[in-house]
Amino acid sequence: MTLSCIGLSKICFLLSVTFCAFLLLLIPKFQTTWRHRGYPQPRPPPPFNASCKSEFHHPQAEPSSTGHLDSEGTDIAHSVKDETVEKWGDYSLHAGGSSLKLEEQDGSPTSPLQIMLKDHHGPAGDSTKENLELKDIFIAVKTTRKYHKTRLDLLFQTWISQAKRQTFIFTDWEDRELRLRAGDHMINTNCSAVHTRQALCCKMSVEYDKFLESGRKWFCHVDDDNYVNPQNLLHLLSAFSHSQDVYVGRPSLDHPIEAADHVRSDGSTTVKFWFATGGAGFCISRGLALKMSPWASLGNFISTAERVRLPDDCTIGYIIEGLLEVKLLHSPLFHSHLENLQRLRGESVLQQVTLSYGGPENKHNVVSVAGVFGLQQDPTRFRSVHCLLYPDTTWCPTKNIL
Repeated sequence: MTLSCIGLSKICFLLSVTFCAFLLLLIPKFQTTWRHRGYPQPRPPPPFNASCKSEFHHPQAEPSSTGHLDSEGTDIAHSVKDETVEKWGDYSLHAGGSSLKLEEQDGSPTSPLQIMLKDHHGPAGDSTKENLELKDIFIAVKTTRKYHKTRLDLLFQTWISQAKRQTFIFTDWEDRELRLRAGDHMINTNCSAVHTRQALCCKMSVEYDKFLESGRKWFCHVDDDNYVNPQNLLHLLSAFSHSQDVYVGRPSLDHPIEAADHVRSDGSTTVKFWFATGGAGFCISRGLALKMSPWASLGNFISTAERVRLPDDCTIGYIIEGLLEVKLLHSPLFHSHLENLQRLRGESVLQQVTLSYGGPENKHNVVSVAGVFGLQQDPTRFRSVHCLLYPDTTWCPTKNIL
């Protein structure tokens, strides 16, 4: 009897082992296939004063293109100013009520949103229009101490007066007068006031973190030499869903840039990607911004920028296109001082999302509007544009003729 019990136990044990082995063989059959993206884990940010040289692989870029940026711009395009995008030069914009219209030289009308969505490969192309309000948008204005009395005064007088609750000023100095004017919408980043790559990335890092804290649906970055048309911005972003991956702006070059990849490799390989120039402004949906978090939140943006040796707007493009593989939506409605702004004339000026003006070396590079203020009274043309958009403004002339 004892022997038979032992034999039965052995048989049960062997059957159990066989059954388990059979299950192990079947498990892979039911596993869902997935794609391993090989994302690198973020590292602690290096000391802020860390120095490194630019490693852009561009035949016409200057050797020190990002070692020290000049005082009029905010992105790598300063080293390749003669390569400003001409992609949209053959288009003329026309006013059409509340809808934005583009008309090609052959006269065939088309929508700039349709152009962007057609060229975009990603979820945004299938997104539906959502009910968006200005309060859902976080507009970050990057500035520095020396421009508080000049550039910022002009912005507060013009477009910020129409979007006070949406606009946040990111600067590098505790200005008592600006604090009284902007309240808690003035953020002292405590970043350096020197116009270097590291200082710019420091400010962008704070902008990104403050946006996440705000809980708003859209993050839009502009510079202190940009005029923002809040209604046109709202119209543009309403075409998308904030929960999907949307990165929209204007590149400063007519081709993607190529840079050494120090995040996913030791720098021996390169990566190509488009980026929206910060000088024209760009917007990112909350859904996409949250995906950027491993490389952008809590100081990791500075760490990422240092490892790839890129300025702030280029680093944004690197994270979004290079790491997350989300394509930039190229928009003709954003404008920087790097392009020929004289091409924007008449009513077409009023249909743009952002405008800009030339620096000291090119003071006459401004949009063409007439009938409000003269060029000496309004060298940037921002006051004239504002009076055409908001003729009831107290300081505007009684009659405005476009």
